Amino acid sequence: MNPAPSEKIALRGDILALRNALAPARVREDSGAAQRRLLAEARISRANCVLMYLPIKNELDTRGLFTELANRGVRVLLPRCRDGEAGELDLFCVTGLDEVCPGRFGILEPDPVKCRPASDSLPDAAVVPGVAFDRRGYRLGFGGGYYDRLFARTEMAATLRIGLCFDFQVVENLPHEPHDQPMHALCTPKEMTWIRP
Repeated sequence: MNPAPSEKIALRGDILALRNALAPARVREDSGAAQRRLLAEARISRANCVLMYLPIKNELDTRGLFTELANRGVRVLLPRCRDGEAGELDLFCVTGLDEVCPGRFGILEPDPVKCRPASDSLPDAAVVPGVAFDRRGYRLGFGGGYYDRLFARTEMAATLRIGLCFDFQVVENLPHEPHDQPMHALCTPKEMTWIRP
């Protein structure tokens, strides 16, 4: 399916407007609910290594998830935009939120001076942000293709991909392309939905 760029642009604008308008109390409440739902999921609780994100622009907050996973002894990985290569992410092991700093696009990223590359760590699961997701697991991001390239790597084939978002960010059908890497599950404040085994 070849998506019309204008369709993606319009949907991205609509969803981001809704998300940006959320009150801080709503973001806190929904973030807490979604994180509790994720932590109760058996496939997360059994994971030895989890790739996740830190929030920007009113995304669901994941800092409580980070702290809880670290306290459980789970190895936590965070992505960093690769210097000089647009669209590519490198993964780093992060043990505390004092090891991150603002990077490209204002996203909190691992400080390469404080964190070691995750060259020997493959994530059992990945908690992925997005502008929108559909019920088939397809994801609409900001258009850079970072996560699609990451999950297309051979070594990431066994990683469980979970989209994390507000309930209103889940739509019936998103336009997608052959290179898009769909999620295996979606987690929102109100539900955990498994799409692929």
